[in-house]
Amino acid sequence: MARIDVLTNVTSDYIKAAANAPTKLQEKNEDFGAVFKAAMGLVNETNDMETLAKSEEIKFALGYSENTHDLAAAMTKAQLALQYTVAVRDRAMTAYKEIMQMQV
Repeated sequence: MARIDVLTNVTSDYIKAAANAPTKLQEKNEDFGAVFKAAMGLVNETNDMETLAKSEEIKFALGYSENTHDLAAAMTKAQLALQYTVAVRDRAMTAYKEIMQMQV
């Protein structure tokens, strides 16, 4: 938080409180932060599913597991999660490009 009394020698508590109060722009950043956290959670979940699928594949290849159902289920979950993540990314990039082309 910037101190305005250093620049203008204003020491009014009211002005300091107003300067430190959250603005609408800062509130929007908090909303974006929530969306960003959700997106990162999606990426982490997709990564976990990919790791689990690779682990099941290695177990099956080494002969530790004979259950092909677990292998197929893990690989399908990982594939669907990756497709969903890519679709969300593509939509976010499209929205970003549209916003950048807007004229103010």
